[in-house]
Amino acid sequence: MEQNLSSSRTDRKLMERNRRNQMKALYSQLNSLVPRESSREPALSVPDQLDEAASYIKRLQASLEKMKEKRDRLMGMERANYISKNSSRGTVTGSRSPRIEVREMGSTLEVVLMNGSDNLFMFNEIIRALHEEGAEIINASLSAVEDTVFHTVHSKVRDSAHRMNTAARISQRLKMFVEDDDSEF
Repeated sequence: MEQNLSSSRTDRKLMERNRRNQMKALYSQLNSLVPRESSREPALSVPDQLDEAASYIKRLQASLEKMKEKRDRLMGMERANYISKNSSRGTVTGSRSPRIEVREMGSTLEVVLMNGSDNLFMFNEIIRALHEEGAEIINASLSAVEDTVFHTVHSKVRDSAHRMNTAARISQRLKMFVEDDDSEF
């Protein structure tokens, strides 16, 4: 009985030592991800390391929010400048409803977006959607005929086992995106 008690005590000590070693490794990994102002700074205690990491994450979040606001502001200005420039000439070109065609050719998808020149952001959104669905962009081109802009994107679906499902999902997602965008105008 005394041997069982000693054995369980040893097991608990070993488990606690392993837990502490794992926590030490995680603290070290977290600390290595936080940029240091100087390599000559004295080593920080674990609570200080955690405080520094939390502050760094908060700074990154604030910076990200500022960048998003700047992007939105710039996209709005670009769009407003384009519309005001064209409406000052007496015409508002490019106000046609967007259309999209998605063709599957083996492991390759061809996406053709036809829209007016006032929908400047849609091309970026299509590239983002393809990327998020795991498609590799092979080629992208743009051409304009009168007030219609044609964006053509060739992409390759990486996952050959689920290629049919992926192609159908990408096609459906892009068509829904264009329909949602068309309803906003």
